[in-house]
Amino acid sequence: MNVVEAAKALLACPSVTPEEAGCTAVLRNLLEPAGFALEVEHTPNGTTNIWAVHGSGAPLFVFAGHIDVVPPGDAALWTTPAFEPTERGGKLYARGASDMKGSVAAAACAFSRYVTENPRHPGTAALLITSDEEGDGKEGTRRVVERLSKAGVVIDACIVGEPSCSRAFGDTIKNGRRGSLTGFVTVHGKAGHVAYPHLAENPIHAAAPFIAELCGRTWDEGNAYFDPTTLQLSNIHAGEGVDNVVPGELRFSFNLRFNNEWTGDRLKAEIEALAARHALKADFVWKQSADPFITESGAMTQTLVKAIEAVAGQKPALSTSGGTSDARFISRISRETVEFGPLNATIHSINECVGIDELEMLEKIYHLTLKDYLENF
Repeated sequence: MNVVEAAKALLACPSVTPEEAGCTAVLRNLLEPAGFALEVEHTPNGTTNIWAVHGSGAPLFVFAGHIDVVPPGDAALWTTPAFEPTERGGKLYARGASDMKGSVAAAACAFSRYVTENPRHPGTAALLITSDEEGDGKEGTRRVVERLSKAGVVIDACIVGEPSCSRAFGDTIKNGRRGSLTGFVTVHGKAGHVAYPHLAENPIHAAAPFIAELCGRTWDEGNAYFDPTTLQLSNIHAGEGVDNVVPGELRFSFNLRFNNEWTGDRLKAEIEALAARHALKADFVWKQSADPFITESGAMTQTLVKAIEAVAGQKPALSTSGGTSDARFISRISRETVEFGPLNATIHSINECVGIDELEMLEKIYHLTLKDYLENF
């Protein structure tokens, strides 16, 4: 099975998160004949986690990816059905083509080819595949990482197959990600008639200076690896939709994408202290979904860069932009963690697609990187 055939087989599976919908069987057919040993876990919420291993000892080189996809949306808007992979104009169309079954297919083919050609290769080649990346992420990669950590497993190098490229295939490697912290705030006031404001306490008026300072603040200047920390107000609500009542509560939420100048706990303390200085009667609920992490350019990153230059003719930039990915979990037990995959222009969109040439180049890049890293560790 070549990489395009493998991608089509995965894309034909309607694996809306957390369903695997037949992807596991496709991967078995690709990996087991090459000698990979597969551990398959089915978790209580329906997530499927796959840990596929060939070889033993150091270095441990891992490809990590996900086979779940977001819902396809309105079927009438797709030119061809979302789960009927279709070649058109040099591209392969289907939900998950670029995010990220294309990368999974490329890695499975590359790893299988390498170990078939080199059955006594040095070190260990492994794939970590989950069906819970597009969902809440609680029972996917995070769960596998926790299990590997308890077993004392340390990953020497990992490529996560997220679609990393922005304008041309091969232009970007993600070597870190910002942290993500969301604050949910309830500001308490006292309801009353707008004609008698002295008998009420308007939480909107009370919170306005705090919100203005929160949104107008420069949190840091960034650093060599990260852009400055940003905060965006995402929701705000007060009142019952009438114009003659002072509301009793104001609720709003905001999200910070923060660099490694901060920790989540320091940000929480800073913002709650700011609320206290404004004498707000406020309750905070916090949700931190990611810590910032950075990978210095080590042996695997340098090997990947050389492979991209050789195959795609691009010198990739190292970037920490974008949202979060499962790399945030893997980096806890991996010495070097980067993301590299196809163009991200159509991810989560109607008529999602990946270039057939991207798939073919991606398989070659993963193969070259695996080979050179294991054999020159």
